[in-house]
Amino acid sequence: MSENRKLAAILAADVVGYSQMASADEDRTLARLRALRSDLIDPTIAVHNGRVIKRTGDGALVEFRSVVDAVRCALEVQNGMVERNAGVPQERRIEFRIGIHLGDVVEESDGDLMGD
Repeated sequence: MSENRKLAAILAADVVGYSQMASADEDRTLARLRALRSDLIDPTIAVHNGRVIKRTGDGALVEFRSVVDAVRCALEVQNGMVERNAGVPQERRIEFRIGIHLGDVVEESDGDLMGD
């Protein structure tokens, strides 16, 4: 069986304090997160040539062919969140924790990635 190996930049992101925010007001938290995905996150990923591998409720794994694209995407999302959180009380702010890793991965037939 041949493997499709490649070098990929993987962006991993999740919401800081999501469980606490969701337990305080699940409907509002989910609505805000859905709006952020459609208005900011997904379009920004597309502009920077990313591909969502997995969504994990409040987080996501996104593949990029370029580390530069991954970093630019992360910066654009973080800067967009500064604007969207202006005037929002601290306990209701949605803030993303984002990390980027460059590694060798194996792409499965369903598009899932495994490996480093």
